[in-house]
This record gives sequence, C-alpha cells and structure tokens, in this order.
Amino acid sequence: MFHLRAPWLAVPAVQRVCTLLEEGGFQALFVGGCVRNSLLGEPVSDHDLSTDARPEQVAEIMEAAGLKVVPTGIDHGTLTVVADGEPFEITTFRKDVETDGRRAVVEFARDVAADARRRDFTMNAVYCDRRGTVIDPLDGLPDIRARRVRFVGDADERVREDYLRILRFFRFSAWYGDPDLGFDADALDACGRNSTGLAQISAERIGAEIRKLLAAPDPSRSVSVMATTGVLNAILTGSDVTALPIVVHHEEHLGLEPDAMLRLAALGAQDVSTRLRLSRRDSRRLQDIGSAARSEMGPGETGYRLGRDDGRASLILRDALMGVTVSPADLQAVEAGSEARFPVSARDLMPEVTGAEIGRTLKTLENRWIASGFQLSRAQLLS
Repeated sequence: MFHLRAPWLAVPAVQRVCTLLEEGGFQALFVGGCVRNSLLGEPVSDHDLSTDARPEQVAEIMEAAGLKVVPTGIDHGTLTVVADGEPFEITTFRKDVETDGRRAVVEFARDVAADARRRDFTMNAVYCDRRGTVIDPLDGLPDIRARRVRFVGDADERVREDYLRILRFFRFSAWYGDPDLGFDADALDACGRNSTGLAQISAERIGAEIRKLLAAPDPSRSVSVMATTGVLNAILTGSDVTALPIVVHHEEHLGLEPDAMLRLAALGAQDVSTRLRLSRRDSRRLQDIGSAARSEMGPGETGYRLGRDDGRASLILRDALMGVTVSPADLQAVEAGSEARFPVSARDLMPEVTGAEIGRTLKTLENRWIASGFQLSRAQLLS
C-alpha cells in the first residue's frame, strides 16, 4: 500500500473536513489535481474531495459543525465547504448514465471504482484519504510516475462523452506528459477522428482550455501534434505553428513568464477573439501584439504605443516570424519608448491651430518626434 506524503494533508482544515465525513460514516477521498500534482512534485492549488455521502448528507454534516456550505454544483452532486477560509469542493461518487458530447446525466454511486471509471485520464483517477493512503482503482499510479497521459478505458468513448476532452488531452500532455514518451496512440487516434465534435463545445470552454494549454512552460509539441491530427484547424482556422517554438525559446532565453496571448498571436489564426470568446482585454492585446509584430514600426515606437510588456511581446513575435534572435538593443529601444512622453499638447497649438487641424498637426509632430528617437524637445517641435 502506497502512502502520499504532502504538506497540505497536515493542514487542520483538511483534517477537520475529512474527519467530519468519516465520523458521519462516509468516505472522504481527495482526487484529481491535488493527488496527481503531489505525486509529480508540482504545486497544488485545489483540494477536491469525493465521497459516498449524498449532497444533502454532506450539507447536514458540515452545517452542523458550523461550516459554510455553498451549492456550487448541486445538480451534479457538488458542494463547496469553507473551513478556516479554505474552500473544499466535495462531490458525491457518480457514474454517467447518458452523455451527448457536451454534458453528462449522472447518478450517484456508492463505489469509488465507479466514480473513477467516469473520469477522463488515469492520472486523474487516483485518490487518497486524509492519512495519505492512496486508493488506485484503475492503476493510474504508474501512469503518474511515468508522466503518461492516457484516457480511462476506451479513448474513443471518453472523447465522445465530452469532446472538450480532446483539448484537455493536449493540455495535460503539455503540462504533465514526458516528452520522451511521445503521445498515446489510442488517444491521438480518438482525438483526430472526433475533432469535428469540438463544434458542439461552447467558445468559452474552448477558449479557457486553449489559454491553459498555451500557458504551459512549452506547449509547442502539443500544439504541433494538434495541427497534425486536424484538431488545431478545427478550432483555429488558418493557424501556423512555425513561430510558436521560437517564441517559447525567446521567452525562456529572456527569463519571461509564459504569455498565452503572445503565443496565440504567434499562431496567426483567423477570427480568434470570436472563436475563443476572448475578453475585451485579451482581444485588444492579441490584436496589438500581432499587428505591431507584422507592421513596420520600429522597436522604440512599438514600446511607445504598446507599453513595455506588450511592446516586448510584439518584438519577440516579430523576430520569431523572421527567424532571428531578439536584439538587446531592440529590447532597450522598446523600454525607452515605453517611458517616453510626447511633450506637445493641443493647448500648445492654440490659437494658431484650430478644429480638426489640431489632431492632424499633433500626429505630424508626434511622428517627427518618434523618428528623432524621442529626442526633439517641445520647443524644437513647436518651432
């Protein structure tokens, strides 16, 4: 029997919530990311629990102990319990009785193995109790240790239950897969053959998965295989993966955090904001970075117009598209441009200049100032 040793298991709130369920005669098993990531030595952010207690029984036990209970997903058997300010998502064991590729009709189960069989990947179907005792109904532990991303049971069935699992497969491969193992053949076959099913998935869900995928340290291999299988074109028409690994290399070389919007801009796909239902801010960044990288703006002007971070991102993309190394001098020019402040205002032009001519004159002077490397003074520009 294998025991997990993880600091979060010793947290009083963790022990309290589990003990309350156990004292009520029920199982309390952690599952998913907290178990998987602990075994992989990765950071843990969420503590999801599975139990054979029904939602109303969970609520009764927790409320009797004075804990806050929020019915975050009551229709699917999920409650969120807050203990010492820490949220715990507690879900009753379930099994699927009907699926349509987007959502499932579930019924509650008493058996942890039944709950495990409805999960997506074997590495997400490993459980542990509050003592760290690991319960592995589907032999997922060896897959975690090997960093092997594999669907539970028949890959084709798992994908057709929820087509979003196609994108989850590539995301998990980017984050947790061993590059030397390659990709599971059955999974790739199922993802490729069912890629048209992604048309049934909402743009919001697809967008969320793509952002998580592109935020991986290096998503290049996953995205390239997505392109080969036809999955990438199914969601982002016109994508070209050539520049992506170069962008990733530049980010790593410069010590920058992964920038999902920069990486998305590198793909150069069509109608991205609509297809992924991006926020207004992300849409603006995507447009600014991509347009500047493909324009004739110099590094200084790019920094001035986009700011330091987005100006640097567009410079990285420009050089990736050209297949050249990012120049330190260009980076300095972006930095200088981001700090430059145009010294002339509309008030400086009045009363000699009026109406629409003010805007045209300001633009002319601004372009002259940028061309000077931001060196011309207010007096020189006005003269």
